[in-house]
Amino acid sequence: MLVIGIAIGSGGFWYTFMSPYGYHPSETAVIDERIPEQDVFVYGTLRYDWLRWIIMGTPIETREATLPGYHRQDLDIQPQPGAEVHGEVLTIDPAALKALDRYERLGIRYTRESVKLADGTTAWAYKRLFD
Repeated sequence: MLVIGIAIGSGGFWYTFMSPYGYHPSETAVIDERIPEQDVFVYGTLRYDWLRWIIMGTPIETREATLPGYHRQDLDIQPQPGAEVHGEVLTIDPAALKALDRYERLGIRYTRESVKLADGTTAWAYKRLFD
């Protein structure tokens, strides 16, 4: 029974995050292929090394970062003066950014927006879409 559960879970995970048949954004966000590396601020599940490795197929180094003017609310960040969200920054290539867009269900669950971090750098951040 355990083997069947693992097989079903693995198959579902593969279909969702890796297969060519699962979700693909109908309107992909602009990814400038000329920029070899882009920063992404992560504050939730993407802080887990093992999950990033599964999604992007490679381990990614991170650095700690703070996003001022926002507070974290469950799986989202919302603007709030004086608040801050602690997270990490990933520096990734365009292919990894596409993989993250797929994981976050860009256009369905999340939007990707440019934010300014406390150290003055800019990074992409995923913000939840609400119906």
